[in-house]
Amino acid sequence: MKIRSIISSLLGTVLILTGTGPALAQGGPGKVTDHVNTFIGTSNFGTTNPGAVCPNGMMSVSPFNVSGSDLNVFDKDARWWSTPYSSDNCFFTGFSHVNLSGVGCPEAGLALTMPTAGPLQIAHQDYGSEYRDEIAEPGYYSNRLLKYNILTEVTATTRTARERYTFPKGPGHLLVNFGEGLTNESGAWLRKVSATEWEGMRIAGSFCYNPQAVFPVYFVFRVSKTPAESGFWKRQPEMKGVEAQWTSDHGQFRLYRNYGREIAGDEIGCWMNFDNAEGETIELQMGVSFVSCANAWENLEAEQGHFADRSFEEIRAAAHEQWESDLSKIQVNGGSSRDKEIFYTALYHTLIHPNILNDVNGEYPMMESEGIGKVKEGHNRYTVFSLWDTYRNVHQLMTLVWPERQRDMVESMIDMYREWGWMPKWELFGRETFTMEGDPAIPVIADTWLKGIRDFDIDTAYEAFLKSAETPGKDNMMRPDNDPYLEKGYIPLGWFAQDLSGDNSVSHALEYYAADNALSLLAAELGKPEDAERFKARSLGYRHYYSKESGTLRPICKDGSFLQPFDPRQGENFEPVPGFHEGSAWNYTFFVPHDIEGLAKLMGGQKAFVNKLQKVFDEGLYDPSNEPDIAYPYLFSRFKGEEWRTQETVNHILDTYYDVLPAGIPGNDDTGTMSAWAVFSMMGFYPDCPGEPYYTFTLPRFDETVITLDPKFWGKEELRIRKAGKGHIHRITAGGRSSGFRISHKDLIKAGTIDIKTK
Repeated sequence: MKIRSIISSLLGTVLILTGTGPALAQGGPGKVTDHVNTFIGTSNFGTTNPGAVCPNGMMSVSPFNVSGSDLNVFDKDARWWSTPYSSDNCFFTGFSHVNLSGVGCPEAGLALTMPTAGPLQIAHQDYGSEYRDEIAEPGYYSNRLLKYNILTEVTATTRTARERYTFPKGPGHLLVNFGEGLTNESGAWLRKVSATEWEGMRIAGSFCYNPQAVFPVYFVFRVSKTPAESGFWKRQPEMKGVEAQWTSDHGQFRLYRNYGREIAGDEIGCWMNFDNAEGETIELQMGVSFVSCANAWENLEAEQGHFADRSFEEIRAAAHEQWESDLSKIQVNGGSSRDKEIFYTALYHTLIHPNILNDVNGEYPMMESEGIGKVKEGHNRYTVFSLWDTYRNVHQLMTLVWPERQRDMVESMIDMYREWGWMPKWELFGRETFTMEGDPAIPVIADTWLKGIRDFDIDTAYEAFLKSAETPGKDNMMRPDNDPYLEKGYIPLGWFAQDLSGDNSVSHALEYYAADNALSLLAAELGKPEDAERFKARSLGYRHYYSKESGTLRPICKDGSFLQPFDPRQGENFEPVPGFHEGSAWNYTFFVPHDIEGLAKLMGGQKAFVNKLQKVFDEGLYDPSNEPDIAYPYLFSRFKGEEWRTQETVNHILDTYYDVLPAGIPGNDDTGTMSAWAVFSMMGFYPDCPGEPYYTFTLPRFDETVITLDPKFWGKEELRIRKAGKGHIHRITAGGRSSGFRISHKDLIKAGTIDIKTK
């Protein structure tokens, strides 16, 4: 999801980083984490950040920077400011907590902690500082603030943060800002619990401008040293005649020195003053919960205890070890150091979302409800389901390598249906944002079931699928334009506009076709042949949109005629275009992976299909940064003799659009989707049709890839992909037997070893 179609300008002020630039800490000899560069994706609107987080963790701690002290940080929408950090900027205003990675709308990035020295300042444009000497590794980030000569360091556990600040001699301060952040919502309260402990709540939400999708986030924090003085601040409206009495040093921010209970407002925070010796360190612990402050304290106690219970270095080492353990499940040999850095960083990005939502006691906020749920022991409730993006490859990667987590993610979605009455589309911390289109939970869960993960309630899931597939549009939360889809087999223009992006009728219908194909396969597997036949027939409705005149899919008017005039290239720069969401007709025309043979027939046969698909790449019509055409390179391999085009195209994309620089992801990472494309493609196989348990082979980037499997789910302990020779693929054997370029999940696992020989 890019959301660029609703942003008037993508240009931001670019400053030159002070100092030598980002540095990578080393995890140790021979560790896969040595190859992770968390700065990849922090430019070019990749919207990742180099902050500290554990795999699928609720808590993340990111440096929060803006373009300079003259920038109003809350002007985030005009600058597509959906990340707390950009490598193009160097003005630091604190560490934000609970951050999203690779998303297209601003959200969260809350409870900013900021160390300062010298006179106490409250306004972020005054206390912010440039920085240098950045160091980042999985689970750790550090920089040095030039204005104050303060060394900052942060690390994390699943639900908590640990921060360490090394001060110069003299007065120092810790600020915790509950007003600043990325969310489109405002409002908070903050309470002092003791001389060293605080707790509070911050309202967040309105993701992608849905004003109803709001939620509270609860924070608790303590410091390792008792402040000499502490208090609150609050931004006040201008008060003519009296403001000079209290705003001389802090603008419109009122400083409260003799008030220590609690405070509420839109822009509030607390400050702590310390008298520090040279090189003295002050640490801060922070816990988070989406249920209550009591649960946040419980999370903090369980995962850190007090400062003496677990040191900063112990927590940092534990976070690093979690990443090393997860990333080591895929080992690669051969290939360039550049390829390894791209690969393991991409794998790292795929493991940031979805996130654990439940507290250590199992409680979580129920979906679209005021109720509090509780997970079964040994399971987790997950959140941040950017499904329009991740249904294409992230969940397939989770299914293969981390099946137990994928099972819990599926169970989370089914429980959301029980709690709310609908499967999620783009769920965020217990709220449905209705971002993008389609019915994406269907291919995720169908794919999971069809690949053999069965220990979840498929009957309830199927009930939910039938509800969204069959309910009339006026009562359908997933398919609001279902009436013409069911009646005509397509959706005409002028029926429904989902959001600020406009009328996306063709995009909507194509997503429904993909979902209905997956539902057809699932129905057949569950012994429901009539359902399978009905949904398969629906999935072929894309044929209504094919125009011989344009040679592409084309919007249909209410009277059944094709849209006139029509330019199939319109929308390639993300400008609004009738019928298509965030793209042109060329970005969508081949998005029928479940019936490529049928589409080729419409286009005049295999040769015409291949030539037209090649044209997409030759003429720059392919967008590597968006989802509808993400599988295009693999479609060549559906036709014998054309597989070499897949191999050359995939390699070209990896060489051209992926890199070890901050701009090394081709645009918004979409909660790991662009990264998952690279992970699969570099291993040499890709799930080219969501919901179908198949993969298409391409040329691996490594001589050998070894994937550790969970024998409880797959009955085997590893999958090994080996490449011999250079050039195009000549022969593929699976478990010693000759294989085609497309293989089922079952046969892939059964083979154990895939040998790819090249000419």
